[in-house]
Amino acid sequence: MNLSNQDVQLAQQMFTSSSTPQHQLGQRGCSADGRVYRYVKAGAVDLIAGNVIQSPAVVAGHLTLAVNTTSGGTSIGSLNFSVTCASTVAANFYADGYAVIATGAGQGVGPYTINNHAAVSTGATGLFNLYAEDAFVVAITTTSKISLVQNKYSGVIQLPAATATGVIVGVAVSVITAAQFGWIQTWGPCSVKGADTTAAGAWVYGPATACGEASGFTAATLLTGQVIGHLMQANVAQQYVAVDLTISP
Repeated sequence: MNLSNQDVQLAQQMFTSSSTPQHQLGQRGCSADGRVYRYVKAGAVDLIAGNVIQSPAVVAGHLTLAVNTTSGGTSIGSLNFSVTCASTVAANFYADGYAVIATGAGQGVGPYTINNHAAVSTGATGLFNLYAEDAFVVAITTTSKISLVQNKYSGVIQLPAATATGVIVGVAVSVITAAQFGWIQTWGPCSVKGADTTAAGAWVYGPATACGEASGFTAATLLTGQVIGHLMQANVAQQYVAVDLTISP
C-alpha cells in the first residue's frame, strides 16, 4: 500500500469523473482557500452534486466470520487469513478495506488493511491477503472472529433517507459516474441540498427526509443524526445552501 502525506492542490476544473483511478482512495486534496476533499470511488449509482454522501453499506453476512486455521495464516507476521463467508464476496470487494478482529485472540488490534482477494461463494472459505506492512502483530486462533469492512471511500453512495447505512464521508461537488472516481468535499464552505428552514449557524446533520439532503439540528436528532457542519445561511428546503463542512479536515 503506497501512502502519501502530500495534499493534491485542486481547482474547479479538476472535479471530473474518471473510469481509472488517478489517486489513492481517501487521498486528501485541498483548494487555495482551505476547503478539503477526499478521493472516492462511486458505487452503483451516479453521485449528484450537492448531495450528502456516505460510505458503502455494511454487509451483514461479512461480519464476525469464523477463522479457518488450515488454509490461512494465523501467526504473528502472517500476511493472509482465511474466513468462512456467510454471503458472496466479489473479487477485491474488500481491497484497501479492513479486517477487524471482532472477538477472541487478537481482538481490538488493528484493523488490518486488506490488499487483495479472490471471489468467495456463499458459505465458502476465502483467503484474504494483507499488505506487507500490515502483517498480524498478534496471533489469531479458532476462537477469533473477523469482520470485513470496506474502505469507506470505495463504493460510496448517496445518503439514504431517514436512516444511514454507513458513515457520512462528504458532499459531492460534481457528478461522479457510477463505478468511477472523483473528489467529494469534506471541509469548508460547500453547496448542499437543504431539507428544512433551520436558521443560520445551526448544526447540519444527515440523514434527512429525502436522500442526499441535509437538515438543521434538533433535539430529536441528537442521537440518530451525523453532524456534517454548520449552516452559513438559513436552510431552504429543496434549495442548495452554503454549509461550512466539518466532516474531515
